[in-house]
Amino acid sequence: MVTIPVKVKDRLISGVKKFQPIVAKAQAKDINESDTVTIILDILSDVFGYDKFLEITSEYAIKKTYVDLAIKLNGVPKLLIEAKAAGLDLKDQHIKQAVDYGSNSGVEWVILTNGADWRVYNISFGKPVSADLVYQFNFSKISVKKQADLETLYYLTREAMTKGNKSALDEFHNQQQIVNRFTLAHIILSDTVLDTIRRSLRKMSSDTKVSNEEIQKILLDEVIKRDILDDEKAADAKKKVQKALKTPAKSTVKKSISVLTDNDSE
Repeated sequence: MVTIPVKVKDRLISGVKKFQPIVAKAQAKDINESDTVTIILDILSDVFGYDKFLEITSEYAIKKTYVDLAIKLNGVPKLLIEAKAAGLDLKDQHIKQAVDYGSNSGVEWVILTNGADWRVYNISFGKPVSADLVYQFNFSKISVKKQADLETLYYLTREAMTKGNKSALDEFHNQQQIVNRFTLAHIILSDTVLDTIRRSLRKMSSDTKVSNEEIQKILLDEVIKRDILDDEKAADAKKKVQKALKTPAKSTVKKSISVLTDNDSE
């Protein structure tokens, strides 16, 4: 759970109440992209807290082409916004131009939005350059009574983007990269956890004789979904888990996993 400063929370709540009917009306009227950008600019200012005149610009040029909107903090671009008309459904192909902008300017955070749907991408500057959809939300469906919905908005606020050495958005993304189904699946399949499961089974019955390989087969065949292990993100997760569990400094992680598993078996 993220702690949202009271003033920021109040601004988010009032901003959502103000702009939800505006966004809904814009979609119903199917306004053009230029008018949609005006609404998005106001949301960035009134809801997310950026200075409309000093921190939000439509004059940010990348290779002689201007991105729809850019957020600059202390003169440094932090967010690029690719806007589409309010009535247009967002598609994956729409993010390509924004990703090109980001890769050419070194900006790793890109937003694709039509005012209602917001998609937040993180650019990986590898070869080839790729964009990871970190999270998305529908502004029209945000409930000011739900903490989780307010947290979704908070990550994009000025306060969150200027939080310490790492922004709250960076921290959220880092946690996503670690705490996910791919990482958890490979932790479960690691020797550390398999050993603990085997010991737990022996505690339940001293006559139980089972190998790690047998336990692993049951997990693969009956517990863990195959698509999790076949996904392209699984290989990266496997490398991270193997590296972490082989590192002496991670002994506390091993201990924590064992404790959790032992508790579950009781």
